[in-house]
Amino acid sequence: MTSKKISVNPAQKVNALVLPAECLSEIVQACSDYLIIAEQEKTKRRAIEAWEKKSLAEIKAKSDLLIGYLERSFDERAKNFQSLFEVVDHAIASENNQQLSLALNAIVDLAKSSPFKDLADLAAVQKNLEDPDHVWEF
Repeated sequence: MTSKKISVNPAQKVNALVLPAECLSEIVQACSDYLIIAEQEKTKRRAIEAWEKKSLAEIKAKSDLLIGYLERSFDERAKNFQSLFEVVDHAIASENNQQLSLALNAIVDLAKSSPFKDLADLAAVQKNLEDPDHVWEF
């Protein structure tokens, strides 16, 4: 067996030494980039979580506002209907057709009106709900 000597030129020797150092440098840079991106993404997740909490709180507040408005408006409507039907009962008992006609017209008008029409401006509704002296008219 004869040994054959492989000749390596000096440029190849330098490349053989530079390539591993370059690889190591690229690995270190990639790890550094990963850590920076991971921290940025954690920050983004915290911002998203804060936005989520804020949005859910706003939705809850608006929901409570709407439910409060509807409870008040429907309670008031129920009282109005009850009063009008008492007038109808009285008019029937007293055989007062004019009073009966007026009461029935008022019932029809009340039934035609929608408690939702005033919800177009939720800010005004919220302001009115917060005002204890506000008089609700239906």
